[in-house]
Amino acid sequence: MPLRIYGNRQLKTLPGQATRPTTGRVREALFNIWRGSIVGCDWLDLCAGNGVMGAEALCRGAQSVVGIEQSDPACRTLQQNWQQVARPEQTFKVIRGDILKRLPQLSGQQFHHIYFDPPYQSGLYEPVMTAIAHYQLLGSQGELAVEHAADASAAIAAVPGLTLRTQKKYGRTGLSFYTPTSESTSVSPEL
Repeated sequence: MPLRIYGNRQLKTLPGQATRPTTGRVREALFNIWRGSIVGCDWLDLCAGNGVMGAEALCRGAQSVVGIEQSDPACRTLQQNWQQVARPEQTFKVIRGDILKRLPQLSGQQFHHIYFDPPYQSGLYEPVMTAIAHYQLLGSQGELAVEHAADASAAIAAVPGLTLRTQKKYGRTGLSFYTPTSESTSVSPEL
């Protein structure tokens, strides 16, 4: 079933439940919260699935989008989706593989916005957030949005180097927003 995003653009999706696209309600809320800071930003999409969040960021004027996704069919779909919506002056990169093994490849880069939407029961929240802080992937004025089950918001704890700013609930989905802490440059958590 096709999925529509900003500008009434239609994206490809994978059949079945292997990838769970972020709902339209959550997407709209996130982009309303981050409005005014998308144009020209560098966006990192973790557990990118079909690439709907990165595609929406591109449609709204992000300068660059990087996505990490483990599934090969999902990577092909998100590559096609981003290619379809990106303008010539925008860049995007799809990285296939295990997120914890691929994040170190981004060391030295910083992003204005990071969207992290893992399978809810995957156990990836703490190790990935620790890696984001360790590799300082979030710019000093950047923000990380973590999607999770609404009833699990208390379990999505901050890690050294990241400060929980706010949490929102949209039906059965929750979003937790983190900013880098000022001492994140001196934090070297064990990975």
